[in-house]
Amino acid sequence: MAQEIQNVMKEIKLEKVVLNMGLGKSGEAVEIAKKALGQISGKKVNERPARKAHRDWGVRKGEPIGAAVTIRSNEGKELLKRLFEAKGNRINGHSFDNMGNLSFGILEHIDIPGIKYDPKIGILGLDITVRLTRPGFSISTRSKHKASVGKHHRITPDEAKEYLTKEFGVSVY
Repeated sequence: MAQEIQNVMKEIKLEKVVLNMGLGKSGEAVEIAKKALGQISGKKVNERPARKAHRDWGVRKGEPIGAAVTIRSNEGKELLKRLFEAKGNRINGHSFDNMGNLSFGILEHIDIPGIKYDPKIGILGLDITVRLTRPGFSISTRSKHKASVGKHHRITPDEAKEYLTKEFGVSVY
């Protein structure tokens, strides 16, 4: 009876969950989006500035036109369970990129369990990005001696789907 040896360097973990609301305009809309994201995550929300000016839309470079919040560790896992519930625990297979990351959207933020309708906020949609990592992935983001993650160490979309199915009970269609 041979035991299967598990390589700890191949273990997939949830690094972060990023919630984003891109509004395309500044002012009161950004404040409303910050309140909605704060209600969902319970964390401090950051404004996202415009990268370039769009004269036709009345947007100047550097003007806040969106809001985002990043959640890590166990809080990220708990939030992700609620977000998957809002999607009916089903994710499209095309939502995965070649590095095993996942992006999907929710049309109405009040679909998330635990979020009640607030007439001051209204109904807003949001984008969710999930980053999965393995031990050793920090070589691509560190400041000294940057290197790329090896081909065999990257997370494939199939491995990411398997992880999400096992960890969160999500079905991929």
